[in-house]
Amino acid sequence: MARIYTRSGDKGDTGLVGGERLPKDDPLVQAIGDVDELNAVIGVARASGADEELDAALAAIQNELFDVGAALAGAEPPDSFPPVARLEQAIDDLEEQLPPLREFILPAGSPQAAHLHHARAVCRRAERSVVGAFAGRAVVGAILVYLNRLSDLLFVLARTANARSAVQEVVWRKFE
Repeated sequence: MARIYTRSGDKGDTGLVGGERLPKDDPLVQAIGDVDELNAVIGVARASGADEELDAALAAIQNELFDVGAALAGAEPPDSFPPVARLEQAIDDLEEQLPPLREFILPAGSPQAAHLHHARAVCRRAERSVVGAFAGRAVVGAILVYLNRLSDLLFVLARTANARSAVQEVVWRKFE
């Protein structure tokens, strides 16, 4: 990449893989942007002091999210994409280390857990955006499955961050 600015989007459109240009408010561009925002929020979670194991998991997810964004923009996804089985295995492995969830918890706790809960919410938005972008067209099913499972993993990672920081989860108390 020779320089960061290209001036090609100065009139409110952006380019996809293959040269197609879409308005920046097109649902597909919005979905790509939501995936990009998710990646940035995960970067904040990593910067908040993840232990080595969690940091490695989050780094892998950040790379996978670049693959998701590229696939949404029209690039050919990698052969092993998306690694949903790896996400499910990570969820199972981490849940074995956590107390069973018997009540709803609020998105709170340690700073890293709070960032991971934020990432989970952004992931859900990205998932909704992808559905909206492909309304009336064939949905990129593998991407939807990946984002759905990723939001589950981010929730478990938030719980794990709290547990490893010895921070008590905040239980939801229904208004009475």
